[in-house]
Formats: sequence, structure tokens, C-alpha cells
Amino acid sequence: MGRWITLTVNGFRRTIEVKDNEILLDVLRDKLKVKSVKAACWRGECGLCTILLNGKLVKSCLVLAVEVDGSDILTVEGLAKNGELAPIQRAFIEHGALQCGFCTPAFVIASYKLLQENPSPSEDEIKESLSGILCRCGTYYEIIEAIKDASKYYQVKREI
Repeated sequence: MGRWITLTVNGFRRTIEVKDNEILLDVLRDKLKVKSVKAACWRGECGLCTILLNGKLVKSCLVLAVEVDGSDILTVEGLAKNGELAPIQRAFIEHGALQCGFCTPAFVIASYKLLQENPSPSEDEIKESLSGILCRCGTYYEIIEAIKDASKYYQVKREI
């Protein structure tokens, strides 16, 4: 027996039953089939489960599902519109900023958030914004270059 919660995930309103002790990470992956949110440490250390929750970057392994009733969640699946990848997603591909791809969704969503708030970040600001996410393959250079490249789009978008 659990509680019913309603939340919007990537633009789709969903009502699901959750247990009081169920974490958001497991609900997203197992009940809502949002597979970009990765399960790795379950302690908030790796950042691979990073999502946007009501516009704020959070590690979904540290959030109880019952706490998100009425919330809006954005994951990397929600960035593409009408089958077209978002500029940050395209930049990651063009710059080879994904090797095994396990950390990529978290880096993409964190980068998206950064560029929404600061379309012209310095390299130090980029590094700081990504500091809570770990990449074991070592594609940090490519990730930073992808963000720099994508920032050109977000700068133009803000000027319009």
C-alpha cells in the first residue's frame, strides 16, 4: 500500500502509486521507464541520477518520491522537441563528449541548466556547474568543448 502522487515528467502529467520510502530515482527508472536517469551510487556522490526538479538540479537518489507530488521533472529525454535534438545534445554528439554514455544524460541536463541561466559561461563556470557529476571515461575536455559550442546557440536565443 502506498500513496498516489501526480507529477509532470518531460511535459507529460503522470499519476502513480509510490511507497513512503521509495526514492525518485527508482520511480523514474522502474515505474515511469525514464532510462536516462542512471543508478550508480545511490548516495548522491556520482551525480549520474541528476535531473531538473522544478527547475533545480537535484540528485534523484536523494529525493523521496512522495516529496515530489505536484512537481515538474525534466530529464534528457525531455530536451528534444518534435524529434529534433536540443543544441546541447547535438553539441555533445558533434564533440564526441560521450564514450560509454553512462554519465552523458546527467552532464547534458546539467549543461542545459547552466546555459539557460548563463548562456556565456567561462570555462571555470562550466567546470563548477559540472563538479557534482563523475565521468569514468575521462571525456571532460570534450564535454567542456561541447558546452562552449552549444553556448553560441543559447547566446543567440537570448538576444532574440
